Amino acid sequence: MSRTPLLALIAATLFCTTAPAYAQQAQADFPDGPGKQTFVNLCGGCHDINRVRLGYTPEGWRTVMRMMLNFDVPVPKDEVDTVTQYLIKNFPERPRPAAVVIPGPVEAAIKLWQVPTPGSRPHDPLATRDGAIWYTGQLSGKLGRLDPKSGEIKEYPLKTPQTGPHGLVEDKDGNIWFTGNHMSLVGKLDPKTGDVSEYKMPDPKAKDPHTIAIDGNGIVWFTAQNANMVGRIDPKSGEVKLVTSPTANSRPYGLVINSKGIPVFVEFGVNKIATIDPNTLAIKEYTLPNAASRPRRLALTPDDAVWYADFSRGYLGRLDLATGEHKEWPSPSGPQSQPYGIVFTKGALWYNESGAKPNTIVRFDPKTEKFQSWAIPGGGDIVRNMSVTRDGNPVTANSLVNQVGLVEVK
Repeated sequence: MSRTPLLALIAATLFCTTAPAYAQQAQADFPDGPGKQTFVNLCGGCHDINRVRLGYTPEGWRTVMRMMLNFDVPVPKDEVDTVTQYLIKNFPERPRPAAVVIPGPVEAAIKLWQVPTPGSRPHDPLATRDGAIWYTGQLSGKLGRLDPKSGEIKEYPLKTPQTGPHGLVEDKDGNIWFTGNHMSLVGKLDPKTGDVSEYKMPDPKAKDPHTIAIDGNGIVWFTAQNANMVGRIDPKSGEVKLVTSPTANSRPYGLVINSKGIPVFVEFGVNKIATIDPNTLAIKEYTLPNAASRPRRLALTPDDAVWYADFSRGYLGRLDLATGEHKEWPSPSGPQSQPYGIVFTKGALWYNESGAKPNTIVRFDPKTEKFQSWAIPGGGDIVRNMSVTRDGNPVTANSLVNQVGLVEVK
């Protein structure tokens, strides 16, 4: 998530430090009760106060409140519970589509671990070569490392407060690179020492570094969603280069590197997928047939076909960049299922339905074109990205429930 959406999350879920006129005018529209005045006084400085009407479960609101406190939103300590109860009572979770669980031939078990810092909002997971699972604590300012064998979790605080760590990738030396989308930087953590190196953006417009990947030459690539840019870093020289997407407000988002070393990314603000030439930085865009398509994440099959999770329409899609051939399949839980994180492993596409209740893990076999799915224990909420272990098992980070997960495919 980029800086603007991160602030929008803070805004949409709770508070800011000022109360503009429209927030004050909205007072009459909100239910009376203990906590209302604090809510109205603190909310609305950077967003439409009515976004809270989207609602959460009681546990969701408690987690959201913890996230906001992590980010230093100035709620008086003696009013935290009162405001939380006000939100729980007046803004319950809206109806969501029931998960459709489809049986199939593959046996899989989903394991989950609670991360130690409440309200961390684990965003992206990363399975590393040593068998660990890493995650970004987007609202805790930490990176975390889970040993799935022992269940031990170690968290690494970052150098700059409110970095907003987002994407993760491992380099050949075992360093963990991350995007700091709230502070407009890309960072590198040395797990052996805990030392963090930071690469600041050379252009002040290049806010919100988002998804990150490393090509076969060790070059670090990243998207910057609301800056409408794609960037690369040469770790040897430290040079950062940026290029603007040719389509205005296209919002470069999910990013992968294909077998030819070409970065492929999705433009979440429009119905496009794009490539960037690693030498010239020229961007080529491919328009998806449906104007309403808004994929967030991508996965590649061994033939370099691009698969995407169409968040806005509830579809799984495939695009062949060489031929332009395109095909789509409706996701099992329907048009409001909001497919999100996606990977290819063990001969199939695996992805999450983030809008279904409960969230699901879905498997799609491209040979048979058949789906199989599993409900995430406890409900999930929300798998924004996925990774794959050295054994080929999908891993997840479940933001709203503060968990890291592993799908063990038997």
